[in-house]
Amino acid sequence: MVQTPRRDGPPSVHHVAARAGVSLATVSNVLNHPERVAEATATKVRDAIDALGYTPNRNARALASGRTRSIGLVVSSLRNSLFTDMVTGAQTAARAEGSTLLVTNSDNDLEAQAEHLAFMESTRVSGILLASMTTSREQVEAVRQHGLPVVYVNYEPDDVDACSVIVDNEQAGYVAATHLIEQGCRRIAFVSARPDWQPVARRRVGLLRAVAEHPEVELIDVDAEDIDPPGGTDAGVRIAAMPPGQRPDGVLGVTDLLAMAVVTELRAAGIRVPEDIPVSGCDHNSVAWGGAVPLTSVTQHGEEMGAEAITLLLAELAEGPGHVHRTVVLGSELIARESTLGRARGAAAQAATKPSDPRRTEA
Repeated sequence: MVQTPRRDGPPSVHHVAARAGVSLATVSNVLNHPERVAEATATKVRDAIDALGYTPNRNARALASGRTRSIGLVVSSLRNSLFTDMVTGAQTAARAEGSTLLVTNSDNDLEAQAEHLAFMESTRVSGILLASMTTSREQVEAVRQHGLPVVYVNYEPDDVDACSVIVDNEQAGYVAATHLIEQGCRRIAFVSARPDWQPVARRRVGLLRAVAEHPEVELIDVDAEDIDPPGGTDAGVRIAAMPPGQRPDGVLGVTDLLAMAVVTELRAAGIRVPEDIPVSGCDHNSVAWGGAVPLTSVTQHGEEMGAEAITLLLAELAEGPGHVHRTVVLGSELIARESTLGRARGAAAQAATKPSDPRRTEA
């Protein structure tokens, strides 16, 4: 006869074992290795769990196995909808696989990022998704030395052999610049900051490619000093103050927040957008969509990136040491809106730049 333990709190595995008339080891196997237990016995244990309302102690199971069913995601900035979309996609994909997602925000601070990675390790997550804007080799290597796989999101490492999923930021810069050229722009100001950030650098490469295809187009680099709206405000004031003959006739902001701030300052100075100066963003940040002039931008596929990153991480966990790292690249498509479509050529340009299906490749 199995003696029922005293009940002074929530039901425990001991209560389940007593109610089902089985050993603690059998209950543990039903919870962790059900394939080892006869179906009739497993049914008795599950019935006892349901009747008692027992919830497995995840922390205890983590201590026993060394890992939880959780996945960590460290993002650069939750102020950008790209990263909130990324969280949504990763969370949905993780949940579909029976895992939970833990999210932290480094706010573009490498020291904070290191602290968050250490926190993720302390919670015994199975692996980590890292959405960084720049190289994080030493931090990632430290984590991986402890047996944790790391998948980069929105960053393609060239100094670490790891899986990654990125959007084609070079293509993003190219299609945005090409669109402005199609609107008749011949003096394009590129408003940017943080050239050390990989997405920024690659968008500029795409812009330069578009300009190179049109020798009549001049590029004007405008250093915003700050990737957030204050930098765009300062850049917009400087552009508006230029003599009309030297002023750019098109603006490409490396981020939507920069571009929207430029739009605000140009309009405040009496310069019409887009009739006088079309303005485009480049990262499809919904935070910047609330201005007086809807902003042209380029898709970034944040949700798809998050979901793909989960797939890559789970594959690495399943395949173990034989896993081959790979990079998934998602395409970029222009979304043309009023900030560039007010000129006579706007309707034709809009038809020519209608979004296409995302390009997806693996390297």
